[in-house]
Amino acid sequence: MNPDKQIIITGLLERVNASPYLIVIDYTGLKVKQFSELRNRLFGIGASCIVAKNSYMRKVLTEAGLPDIGDALVGQTAFVTGESEVFAAAKVIKNFEKEFKKPEMRVGILGNAVLDTDKLKAIADIPSREAVLSQLLGTINEPAARIARVIKNKFNPEEEAAPAAESND
Repeated sequence: MNPDKQIIITGLLERVNASPYLIVIDYTGLKVKQFSELRNRLFGIGASCIVAKNSYMRKVLTEAGLPDIGDALVGQTAFVTGESEVFAAAKVIKNFEKEFKKPEMRVGILGNAVLDTDKLKAIADIPSREAVLSQLLGTINEPAARIARVIKNKFNPEEEAAPAAESND
């Protein structure tokens, strides 16, 4: 194999192996400015979007031992990987698609599971880890907060309302 091609494949392989997920998107018709905006939004959540030849990505997926998604690797495809949660990346892509009608999520790989478009969109609707932890913390703290309010009201009753001013009619 051409040494230049091997360098590209090695770089892609490192990126895919470092990411817990891979999302394949069809970016046909996306303007350069829009594609840059998508990349910026993904970068903001710890993900990146790269364009590579489909044949290179097929080889990378085989070398990485990931499932065959060759049917989705046609046309203008870009690949989203990242260090963050797949939920955040899928949400960014889904929201971007709502806003610009492009790109389309084709398929994803999470671990060794292949995710179709519907599953990726469902994942995008799941709240982030931080949001779930925040909700859980609120639920755990609620009984203690209620007890604290009862104790405060019991030992520090609010001052009675001042008597109404008498009128001299």
